[in-house]
Amino acid sequence: MSPKLLYRAADTIAAITLNRPGKCNALDAETVAGLRGAIAEADRDAGVRAIVIRGAGKDFCSGADLVSVAEVAGSGVMENIEDARNMADVFLAIRRTPKPVVAAVHGRALAGGCGLATACDIVLAAESAQFGYPEVNVGFVPAMVMALLRRSVSEKAAFALVIAGEVMSAARAREVGLVQAVFADGRFAEETDLYVRRLAAKPATAVALTKKLLYRADALSFEAALEAGVEVNAIARMTDDFKQGVTRFLRKE
Repeated sequence: MSPKLLYRAADTIAAITLNRPGKCNALDAETVAGLRGAIAEADRDAGVRAIVIRGAGKDFCSGADLVSVAEVAGSGVMENIEDARNMADVFLAIRRTPKPVVAAVHGRALAGGCGLATACDIVLAAESAQFGYPEVNVGFVPAMVMALLRRSVSEKAAFALVIAGEVMSAARAREVGLVQAVFADGRFAEETDLYVRRLAAKPATAVALTKKLLYRADALSFEAALEAGVEVNAIARMTDDFKQGVTRFLRKE
């Protein structure tokens, strides 16, 4: 594992930490490759029930390392496509793992850093955290991020966010639907840990089936989505998690 990224799996939770605090955890090729590898490792680990992504130092992630991007930009089209696809592969890995992935955002999550947070299934934020897609201000485009953003907020809200290029507060990010919970700065670490532990304690099969069905529906018509729901409903009824859950419920009754 690259020193630019830390990985630790313990007590059913895999913690992935971006570790370039001196660079505000900017994403260079090595860090992106490390992210992809860490997610794959957590995916393979049967003991891991939830994944959390954090940033070391004062920020979550400032986005792509512009020095690295500028260097590749001077190469040919295929080199630039390959470099961009590496980040797309991270987004795909987050979506494809059956385990819930949580972004724990403190400080700034900007540009590709905000995109990384948006790619996660759940975003938790410290009260003082900041979010934004400022790419347009340097003549760039949050291109791959739009595939995620468009599925997280309304069409007009997505356009306003990427075309304005402004930084927003955690409270505002929650209002538009990018963030699911905001915690006081002084309790952020504690509250995030509690949230992720509760998530990891949920029946793993039910969580995996729910995540897969939710994202599968992106490409389906209403009728096809209902039919997919019928299939998953039937499968869920036959799982051990469901049988045990029903038994516990009936005992309480």
